[in-house]
Amino acid sequence: MTPLPDQDGRIEQLAELDLERQRRLGMAEAIWGAHKSAAQIAAILERLAALDRPALVTRVGEAKATAVQALVPACRHHLESNCLTLGPLAKPAGPPSVAILTGGTSDLTVAQEAALALTCAGVASDLVVDVGVAGLHRLLGRLEQLRPVRVLIACAGMEGALPTVLAGLVPQPVIAVPVSVGYGVSEGGRAALHGMLASCAPGLTVVNIDNGYGAAMAALRILRACP
Repeated sequence: MTPLPDQDGRIEQLAELDLERQRRLGMAEAIWGAHKSAAQIAAILERLAALDRPALVTRVGEAKATAVQALVPACRHHLESNCLTLGPLAKPAGPPSVAILTGGTSDLTVAQEAALALTCAGVASDLVVDVGVAGLHRLLGRLEQLRPVRVLIACAGMEGALPTVLAGLVPQPVIAVPVSVGYGVSEGGRAALHGMLASCAPGLTVVNIDNGYGAAMAALRILRACP
């Protein structure tokens, strides 16, 4: 562990970076930003910059992002996904390999996190917004658009029915992302999670609540296993 004095003079511990993950797994290490201080994130980014490595930091709100950028001006804040990146983003070639669908506009932050993670991996994606089952015709009207895509990611809150319906209509792998959106018994995404885990659609893959990054990496593994 590498000690780093923070802005208050205390010593904080930073985790060792997995610099071989790209070679070993085909995906670069991402940094969880929600429970790290701006000083900790900045120190990690400075280490990666010194090694000429790109970086993705997830779950960074606007105030923390501003503090990090004051320490590492080269990093970029993506407000729509609450993420930071360091280094140039890849420019994926060819048509989108992944479609990312949302049940509603409230699911967009999670979907944008998945899209940005795929971009960082050089994978093009297409965003299909507000096609939840409350208006099923919206999804049915997009099926032809979805057919050429190799993997689908479906982000949904409330009861989380979108991935089940989608997996019953198309043959591609579907990765379900429960989103922490909904009233009362939705319980911060738990109702959607349980519904997706209990889905009657065979072969549906489910990641954790709000885990857009994890869904993107699952899609990346599928794409690289079946080039």
